[in-house]
Amino acid sequence: MSYPLLSLAIWVPIIAGCIVLAAGADRHAPLARGIALCGAILGFLVTIPLYTEFEISKIGMQFEEIHPWISNFNIAYHLGVDGISVLFVILNSFVTVLVVLAGWQVIKNKVAQYNAAFLIMSGLMNGIFSALDGMLFYVFFEASLIPLYLIIGVWGGPNRVYAAIKFFLYTLLGSLLFLVALIYLFIASNGSFSILDWHQLRLAQGAQIWLFLAFLIAFAVKVPMFPVHTWLPDAHVEAPTGGSVVLAAIALKLGAYGFLRFSLPIAPDAARELSWLMIALSLTAVVYIGFVALAQKDMKKLVAYSSISHMGFVTLGFFMFSALSVEGALVQMISHGFVSAAMFLCIGVLYDRMHSRQIADYGGVVNAMPKFAVLFMLFAMANAGLPATSGFVGEFMVILSAVKFNFWIGLAAASTMVIGAAYTLWMYKRVIFGAIANERVRELVDLNRREFLILVLLALCVLGMGLYPQAFTKVMHVSVDNLLQHVALPKY
Repeated sequence: MSYPLLSLAIWVPIIAGCIVLAAGADRHAPLARGIALCGAILGFLVTIPLYTEFEISKIGMQFEEIHPWISNFNIAYHLGVDGISVLFVILNSFVTVLVVLAGWQVIKNKVAQYNAAFLIMSGLMNGIFSALDGMLFYVFFEASLIPLYLIIGVWGGPNRVYAAIKFFLYTLLGSLLFLVALIYLFIASNGSFSILDWHQLRLAQGAQIWLFLAFLIAFAVKVPMFPVHTWLPDAHVEAPTGGSVVLAAIALKLGAYGFLRFSLPIAPDAARELSWLMIALSLTAVVYIGFVALAQKDMKKLVAYSSISHMGFVTLGFFMFSALSVEGALVQMISHGFVSAAMFLCIGVLYDRMHSRQIADYGGVVNAMPKFAVLFMLFAMANAGLPATSGFVGEFMVILSAVKFNFWIGLAAASTMVIGAAYTLWMYKRVIFGAIANERVRELVDLNRREFLILVLLALCVLGMGLYPQAFTKVMHVSVDNLLQHVALPKY
C-alpha cells in the first residue's frame, strides 16, 4: 500500500478531536457528537487495510514510514508495525468508536471536550503501538497520560481528583526511569534513537539488568503488576464508563507491549536472569489479586481487580519464552480488550439507570432487563474463561505452556479458572438473578438500540475470537518466532 496508513491511524482521530473541540459550548453538543462519531469511524476504517494487506509470512516491520524530525539528535518520525503490534492499533481504533457511542446520551456537560479527549487519546495510543523511534515512542507514551488524566479528573466520580492525581503520579515516576534508560541506549548505540538499532545492541549483562529494572518499573505500573497496582481500582471506580473502557481495554496493554518492544529484545540476558521474578509477580497477580476480587462489593472494583489478575497471565506468558506462551499472552491481551470493555459497559448500563455500583443494591435484574441479562451472561462467562469465548483461548495457551515449563507453575496459573469463575459468577448471580429486592430494579428499562448495538458488536468479537482464534494468531506467528530467535531462547 502506498498510503501512509499508520500516520492516518494516528492523525485522523487527533485532527477529528481538534475539530470537535471547535464545537465548544454544550449548545452545539449534537454537532460535537456527530463529528466525534464520524472521526472515530473514519479512524477505524483506515486501520482495516493494516490487517487485510498485512503479509503474515514477512519478517520485520511493515507499513513503515520514516521522516527526519530532530536531525541534531537523529530523532526521526519512524513508524511501522509487525505481527505483535498491528492488532492493537486496530483494537484501539475499534474501541474508540464504541466509547463515543457509549457516551452519546450519558455525557451532558462539556460534551465536545469529552469526545475530543477520547479521539486525541486514540491517536496518541496508535502512535505508541506504531513508533519505532525511542524518543517518538516516549512522546506518545507521555502525551497519552494527559487525556486520560482529564477524563478521570473532569468527568469522574466524587473522588475523581484523588484518583486522577494518583494515576498520574504513579505512571510519571515510572516514565522518568524509562527516559533515563532511553538516554543510556542513545549513548550506547553511538547516537541512535532507532528502536530497531537498539535491538541489535549486545550490552554487558550488568548494563542489561539495570536497563531491565528501569523498563520493569515503567511498564509494571502501566500493566499494572503487583505490587504497583493500587492506582487502578481507584482510577476505575472514579472514571466515567468510557474512561474505564479505554483504561482496561487499551491503556493496560501499553505496559505489556513495552516488555515485548524493549525489555526482551534489548536486555535478553537480563530477561532470562530475572524471569523468576517476573513469573513470581505474575502468579501473585493471578492468584492473590483473584482472591481480592472475590472480596469486593463494588462491581467496578471487582472487574478492576479481575483485570489485574488477567494481565498477570500476560506477563507470565512473556517470561516463559515459548512461542505458545507469548502468542497466548498476546491473545489474552486482545481478548481482555473485548471482555473488559464489555464488562465495564454493562456496569455502565446499570449505573446510568440506578446510579449505584454496589452489588447489594441489585438482584432480579433479569426480570426487568432480559436482553441485557443474556449479553451480560456471555461477557461474564468470557471473563471466567468459558470455552468457545475469547477469554478461554489465551488462558488455555498460557496454562498449557506453563505446564510444559513447570508443572507447579502451570497448576498455580490454572487456579484462575476456579477463582475467576467464583468472583464473576458470584457477582452475576447477585446482580441478575433472584427475586426483585429493590423497587428501583422493578422499574428498570431494558437496553435501547444504541446500547444493544454496542454490546452485540462486542459479543460478536468475543465469540468470533473464541471460535476462530486463528484469525488473530496467524498474524503473530512470524513476529513472535523472530523475537524468540533474536532473544536466543529455547522454545517449549
